[in-house]
Amino acid sequence: MDTRPDRPDPDALLRRTEKEDAARARGRLKIFLGAAPGVGKTFEMLTTGRQLLRDGADLVAGVVETHGRAETAALLDGLEVVPARAIAYRGRTVWEMDLDAILARHPRVVLVDELAHTNAPGSRHPKRWMDVEELLAAGIDVLTTVNIQHLESLNDVVAAITRVRVRETVPDSVIDGADEVELVDLTPNDLLQRMRDGKIYAEQTARRAMLHYFSPGNLTALRELALRQTAQQVDAQLVDHMKANAISGPWAAGERILVCLTLQDHDASLLRYARRLADRLHAPWIVLHVETSRDLTPGARTRMATQMHLAQSLGAETVTIPGQDVALDALAYARAQNVTQIVAAHPAGRGWGGRLRQWFGQATTERLIQWADGFPVHVVPRSEAGEPDLAGAPPARARRVGPYLASTLIVACALAVALLLRQGFAVSNVSLAFLTAILGAAVAYGLGPSLWASVLGMLCFNFFFLPPLYTLTIAAPDNVVALFFFFATAVIASNLGARVRNQAVVARHRAEITQSLYLFSRTLAGIGTLDDLLWGASHQIATVLDRKVVMLLPVDGRLSVQASYNSGQRIGEEDLAAATWAWKHDKVAGRGSDNLPGTRWLFLPMRTGRGPVAVIGLDTDRDGPILDAEQQRLLDALADQTASAVERITLARDLDQARLNAETDKLRGALLTSISHDLRTPLSAILGAASSLDSYGDTMGPEGRHDLLATIRDEAERLNRFVANLLDMTRLEAGALLPRREPVDVAEIVASALGRAARILADHRVELEMEPELPMPLLDDVLLEQALFNVLDNAGKHTAAGTRIVIRAALRPGGLVLEVLDEGSGLAVEDTEQVFGKFQRFLSADRARAGTGLGLAIARGFVEAMGGTIVARNRRDRQGAVFVMTFPLEPRGAL
Repeated sequence: MDTRPDRPDPDALLRRTEKEDAARARGRLKIFLGAAPGVGKTFEMLTTGRQLLRDGADLVAGVVETHGRAETAALLDGLEVVPARAIAYRGRTVWEMDLDAILARHPRVVLVDELAHTNAPGSRHPKRWMDVEELLAAGIDVLTTVNIQHLESLNDVVAAITRVRVRETVPDSVIDGADEVELVDLTPNDLLQRMRDGKIYAEQTARRAMLHYFSPGNLTALRELALRQTAQQVDAQLVDHMKANAISGPWAAGERILVCLTLQDHDASLLRYARRLADRLHAPWIVLHVETSRDLTPGARTRMATQMHLAQSLGAETVTIPGQDVALDALAYARAQNVTQIVAAHPAGRGWGGRLRQWFGQATTERLIQWADGFPVHVVPRSEAGEPDLAGAPPARARRVGPYLASTLIVACALAVALLLRQGFAVSNVSLAFLTAILGAAVAYGLGPSLWASVLGMLCFNFFFLPPLYTLTIAAPDNVVALFFFFATAVIASNLGARVRNQAVVARHRAEITQSLYLFSRTLAGIGTLDDLLWGASHQIATVLDRKVVMLLPVDGRLSVQASYNSGQRIGEEDLAAATWAWKHDKVAGRGSDNLPGTRWLFLPMRTGRGPVAVIGLDTDRDGPILDAEQQRLLDALADQTASAVERITLARDLDQARLNAETDKLRGALLTSISHDLRTPLSAILGAASSLDSYGDTMGPEGRHDLLATIRDEAERLNRFVANLLDMTRLEAGALLPRREPVDVAEIVASALGRAARILADHRVELEMEPELPMPLLDDVLLEQALFNVLDNAGKHTAAGTRIVIRAALRPGGLVLEVLDEGSGLAVEDTEQVFGKFQRFLSADRARAGTGLGLAIARGFVEAMGGTIVARNRRDRQGAVFVMTFPLEPRGAL
């Protein structure tokens, strides 16, 4: 980390550059913020507007609500007012700001009162602040007003104070993005006096308001909220200015406290002291943990998670950053955030252990004090009552001795090598064997074991190689100097090696996290169903975090487990209640949280911009918090990706369902249209013919009666075909069609189909082109005949009388081919596939809609059920269409 105080913050410079670039084309926004109605926001806005007008600004009033106040209305005199636009709503006329007229007028500055106003239905935007955004985007400066109770983030707070829920809110981003926020302040007593004088509401209304919303206590609380909001806005601008201009903090314009959190055993008292200090100073406080490689062990991460949870429960903002030098990294963060005071723990524990930690450079607090120029540092001593170890650190005797034993073994190996080299090399060269061993111990095991190896190496070098040999006595003064430099070099090498090791550990840890996120995103991207997504996400999260995982989604208004990994599919009633609470309130609940902490599982809502979409539950067999700070951040990233994927699949499923519903409605409409046409027409003909026979049969000649009977027979056959088509389509849709394969004579099938279609093709010239000695394929004769009949029926309906219809049967490389060629008008390019759709009805030869639209769909279903294919295309030799059915020939053994 670059901690040079003269280096501007790149992020701050980027934000400022982006803001300046946007400002060149975007208008400036100034907000007059008030604690309550009646403090004078509109009055102040108009006063500022008149001053701008006197300075030569092109200014208009877009919308100004005077509320009948004479002194406010007087300020409108001489200002250009854009007429409001009338909108009819529920039988009455509503007047709204005319956004289009303002954009057409395009002044330099526009006055827009009541930023939180809800526009009437029919307006371009539902909210006035959206109108303001469009004005700003057009390069128009805007002066506007808003009360603190309309701020979205404070809506619940204001409701708790005043017992009134404000429905019209403005997003915090609008306030945060303002170029200027001016607080319009008035003491509660002065505001109440204005109320009594009738300058805000009528007398009777004012009396009721002072008993409820405008009570002195409410006004004081609202005033404090407005003051705090403005102070936060100013503080954020100050911090951005300092970062962008490389100004090293602190600037004590407002107090801000930083707690440097370590794994020392008295950090509980440290956090409580910091909370008391923040309360006394009325200042925000941040708890910072600089994560080094020593903090990556499971025990250290668990202890830090406990401390961070306590800090959050005390109201602190918790931050974790990676680093190597805790003191320097903490100071760099403090300067970047304009911290004014630092709180740290006492640097040393009791006894020699604490002194050794100081000697070897691990006393973070002393380094903070040494380098904290301009920062008051509060050093919190150990509690006199001997406060129990919050972090649960293991006792010193329980620390691992394995690395020290391994370092001892490495030094022993170096000694053996040095003894072998003693005869042929100078003593100074032999010492390099020990330095190599010390460096290896530092890289492999860290600082402590490498320092131990340095001490052992120095003693071995003195004992075995410096005269007098085999004693620790040093005779020659120059050997004392050599031994001193040997030890100094060893210590420096230990520190450098340990630092390399720490950096490698941190880099590996970050790489593992990055790899986990990458693999997780790839896994989610390749999943198309919700069940697979939930199972894959639970598996990945359980693997990465080494936790039991369940995924819960709402089903019929209630949460239920939809996927799990390493946990089974059941959770207890108490856990399910905690999950439901987390879902409904969009907050973390369960074990280790502030909400329903007595349960076994921890539940986190997975949310998108539309709100919670699912709940993830985690459990572990280990005691203590389920997640540490690092795991919590990782889980947040995984949960966000999962939530986005769940929303993506859910939206895709909803879209598919909507398409299916639309297609169903379309088919239903087509079916009703078809039924109404294909039932009514033949029934009408049958009824008409029967009625004629009944009324005039005795007076008719034989030819007339024969014609009427033929009409009845033809229309009855038409009805029979229609019902048969419906039944066949039902069998196809239900998957109940099972072809009965047996050898069939194609010539007989063609003759039978032509016989059934004789009346339909009576006015056409039918020609057969059949190759001799065709094989007998294994097909269903009933299905094949019906498919061919439907194709012939289609050809007869869509071609003119007197034209030819040719039926060909031939053996081709792809199998047996049946073709029906007509001399009609042919098919449009887009119809070659649509012609086989259900209820697709095209114009017949007489320009009328022909048939039910089911015949060709049934033909395709029957042909494909027998393993064949059917396609439609235009003829190449002349005008017309050709329908080609192809059936692969199977060996007789397939029967």
